[in-house]
Amino acid sequence: MTSALRSPDWLAAITDPRRLRIEVLAGLVVALALIPEAISFSIIAGVDPRVGLFASFTMAVTIAVVGGRPAMISAATGAVALVIAPLVAQHGLQYLIAAVLLGGLLQVVLGLLGVARLMRFVPRSVMVGFVNALAILIFAAQVPQLVDVPWLVYPMAAVGLAIIFGLPRLTTAVPAPLVAIVVLTATAVAAGIDVPTVGDQGALPDSLPGLLLPDVPISTATLTIIAPYALGIALVGLMESLMTAKLVDEITDTPSSKTRESVGQGVANVVTGLFGGMGGCAMIGQTMINVRSGARTRVSTFLAGVFLLVLVLVLGDLVAVIPMAALVAVMVFVSIATFDWHSLRTLTRMPRSETAVMLVTVAVVLATDNLAIGVAVGVLTACVLFTRRVAHLVTVTGGEVVDGTRTYVVRGALFFASTNDLVGRFHYAADPAHVVVDLTGAHVWDASSVAVLDAIEHRYAAHGTTVQIVGLTEETGHYHQRLAGRLGGGH
Repeated sequence: MTSALRSPDWLAAITDPRRLRIEVLAGLVVALALIPEAISFSIIAGVDPRVGLFASFTMAVTIAVVGGRPAMISAATGAVALVIAPLVAQHGLQYLIAAVLLGGLLQVVLGLLGVARLMRFVPRSVMVGFVNALAILIFAAQVPQLVDVPWLVYPMAAVGLAIIFGLPRLTTAVPAPLVAIVVLTATAVAAGIDVPTVGDQGALPDSLPGLLLPDVPISTATLTIIAPYALGIALVGLMESLMTAKLVDEITDTPSSKTRESVGQGVANVVTGLFGGMGGCAMIGQTMINVRSGARTRVSTFLAGVFLLVLVLVLGDLVAVIPMAALVAVMVFVSIATFDWHSLRTLTRMPRSETAVMLVTVAVVLATDNLAIGVAVGVLTACVLFTRRVAHLVTVTGGEVVDGTRTYVVRGALFFASTNDLVGRFHYAADPAHVVVDLTGAHVWDASSVAVLDAIEHRYAAHGTTVQIVGLTEETGHYHQRLAGRLGGGH
C-alpha cells in the first residue's frame, strides 16, 4: 500500500489543488451512480442489496491501491452477477462467498502467469465492437427506468441531459453530471415531485461490513460446486477489466500495467469475499463517468469507494431521495460518449472482414448480455478471417529448366491453412530429374508445413526426381530438420 500511495499519480493529485478537486468531485459522481447499479446487480444475483453495495466499496478501495490502471473503477458488476446467480439460487450466499474467494485466488494466479499478455491478440475491430456494444448495453439498462413511470420523469431526464451537455460550454469547474444530480434532486424535493428514487431500488445498509469466512464444508464436494463459478468469475472479470484498462489507456493516452491490474483484481475479489461481498471487476460505465469527469489518478477510485460507504451509511436518507431520472440522464450521457461514432462513418470504407468482426462482437454481446463472450467470439472470428486471408498469400513460381534443374520459388507464410493446396502446385511428371524448392521468401511456421514439404519430396521421389530444399532460415532450418521425414508426409 505504501508504494502505491507514493506513486506519481497519487502525489500529483494530493499536491495540486485543482487536480485534487477534479478527483474528489469525479469520485463523488461515480459513488452516486454506483448506488443504484450495485442494488440492481444485487437483485440480478439474487442477494441482498447490502451484498452488492459492500462489494462495490471493498472492490473500489482495494483496487485503488493494488490495481494497475489509475482512474479505473472496479465494483460489483452485471457480468459477474449473471455468472453467480445460478449458484446463489441453488446453494445460497455462503457458497457464493466461497466462490468469490476462489475466483480471486485464480485471478492472482492467472495474473502472475502473464494472462494479461493475451490482450495483444485482441484486434482493434473487436475493441470497437466491445465499446459500441457496451454503449448500447448501458443505454438499454436505462430503459426499464423510463417505462411505466410518471410523465414528469421524461422532462426531468431531458433537463438532466441538457445540463450535462450544456454546462461544460460555460464552465468545467465542477463535473456536469454532479450538477445535474444536485439540481434535479433539489427540484424534486422542493416541489414535492413524486417520481422513482434511489430509495425505491432497495434498502440501504446502516452498519459497516465485518470480516467473515464462508460457512461451507471444506471438502471436494464443495470444491466441485464452486469451482465452475469461481472460474467464470475469474475469466469474465479479467477479460472485462483488461478490456476496460486498454480502453482507458487509449482515452487518456497513458500506459498501465495489465499484469498488476490482473493480480489486483484477484486481491480485490479476495478482500471482497472476506467482507461478504458478491465479487466484481472493472465497471466500464462508471469508469467512463470518472474519466469523462476529468479524473486521471487512483484518488478518484479510492474516494468513489469511500464516498459510497459514507453516502449509504451517513447520508442514506438524502441519497434515497435522488430521482432515478437524474442517474438515467448521467448513464445516457455515458452511453453516448462511449459509443464510437467514428466507426459508423467509416463503415463502408473499412475492409469487409474488419466490419464483420466488429458486427459479430456487437451482435454476440447483445444476444448474450455478456461482454466477455462477445469479445471471445469476436477474437475467434478475427482469427478465422485473418487465417483465411493470409492463406491465399502463398505463391509458387516455377522457373525455366536450366542445366537439368527446375527451381520453384515459394513466397509467403507456410502454416496449416496456407499449405493445403501447396502439393498440387508442382508439375511432378513433367519436371526434370532435379528440382530445387527455394524458400528464401517463405517461413515455415508449423508441423503441417513440414509434412507438406515431405509429401512434395515423396511425390517427386515416386517419379525418380530428387528435391533440394534451400533458403530456410536458421530457425526454420532446425525446425524442418527436426521434423522432416517423421510426420508421415508420404502417406
